[in-house]
Amino acid sequence: MKYSALLALVFAASAFAQEAGAEQPQGSMFMGLLPFILMFVVMYLFFIMPKQKEMKKLDAMRKALKKGDQVLTAAGIIGTVTNVEGTTVTVKTGNSTILDFEQAAIARVLNAEDKVADKK
Repeated sequence: MKYSALLALVFAASAFAQEAGAEQPQGSMFMGLLPFILMFVVMYLFFIMPKQKEMKKLDAMRKALKKGDQVLTAAGIIGTVTNVEGTTVTVKTGNSTILDFEQAAIARVLNAEDKVADKK
């Protein structure tokens, strides 16, 4: 019962829109789409573009990993890189614990942040 009333309203609204659309000139189609275009541009500038920059920066950091870097993994494990082969990073945690991770699991390099803080 609720759906039939809603369906009737939708059909009535589309009928009125078609009648009103016949009276409008061609330029109004662009004006009708303008808010959606502007909304997409704003979303791109404020959400998509900064995220892409962040992902490129993170990817560059992961590719620049080298032996001796102290890293934090996505799981929260802190260790020192002992080997980098392709996309696999070997991390030493503690005295004798050695773990292999994918490069994507490295969240950040800790000693790089220390160097930046020392320069300030």
